[in-house]
Amino acid sequence: MQYRHYSSRYPNYGIAQGMDGRSWWMGVVQNTFSRCRVQDPAVLNTMAHNLYHNFCNAENWEVFPDSHKALESCSSLGLKLGVVSNFDSRLEEILRACGLLSHFSFLITSEEAGVAKPSPAIFDQALQKCGVPAATVAHIGDHYVKDYLTSRSVGIHGFLLDRHNKHNQRDIPQEHRLSSLEELPSQLQQHMD
Repeated sequence: MQYRHYSSRYPNYGIAQGMDGRSWWMGVVQNTFSRCRVQDPAVLNTMAHNLYHNFCNAENWEVFPDSHKALESCSSLGLKLGVVSNFDSRLEEILRACGLLSHFSFLITSEEAGVAKPSPAIFDQALQKCGVPAATVAHIGDHYVKDYLTSRSVGIHGFLLDRHNKHNQRDIPQEHRLSSLEELPSQLQQHMD
């Protein structure tokens, strides 16, 4: 409930209101526990601080089994890989803890960019970091609007990762759908040829 409230009242970690990811999350956690009748400010602050920092630990994350192999295969094709994510500044630390950071040339979080997907502006920033035209870039994501449609709206080859076959939009050609990241290298190679 507090997450939805903060997301609505202070979108994208409250950047436009002068907040940052840390203060935003601290507020969400403190308000959540205060609604559970935890009233001691020191306890609320300690809980929020600990949750915020412990969130970066690798044991709190599950890396899908196909991730490492797909990233290694894409790198071996000579592709420059990056991350565009609606996330806060902890993403780099999380990717490092999970053993994934070394695969990426750049990261753009919505907190850093000052805009979140589905804004095309975050993809424009990614294209600037890539230094190549949109037509030579692919974006893989699991959200129909935020990832697939928005990336395609700026000329990027968007792919929808649909691990559980839950997206039933008819406007997505089969060759733009991935049920696993294992399919990604061959799909990208087809677009490179």
